[in-house]
Amino acid sequence: MNQTLGLYQSMGNQNFSKAVVNLAPYFGTIDPQFTMLRPGYAEVTFANQRSVHNHIGTVHAIALCNAAELAAGTMTTVSIADGRQWIPVGMSVEYLAKAKTDMRVVADGANVDWNAVGDVEVPVDAFDTDGKRVFTAKIVMNLK
Repeated sequence: MNQTLGLYQSMGNQNFSKAVVNLAPYFGTIDPQFTMLRPGYAEVTFANQRSVHNHIGTVHAIALCNAAELAAGTMTTVSIADGRQWIPVGMSVEYLAKAKTDMRVVADGANVDWNAVGDVEVPVDAFDTDGKRVFTAKIVMNLK
């Protein structure tokens, strides 16, 4: 079993979320909470609070990008074989609607070839509490 996946399973959502933030402090700016992590899938939530707002009082675009990179990166880690590495090399995003609620960010890598070498696109979507998709991203991961 992948070491990161083993940690997630043994630590649980809350403790794993804290550990990730300790390892990569910038992710703490959104105070993320993992709700699911398995090969090919990750789900992270974060609260609609003042610290993630933009000047009009909605969830800031960069907070959404931050959550997308967290979900996609962690999912990539648990999806590739032990000993392999990855690095994000690009991200394209679309803001589909104003994000006015808590966010649920989903990286779904079911259609990604995790055995590939080189660049692969990892899709990520963010949903509001009504299930409306407010953000979508494609993160290009370079797999070694």
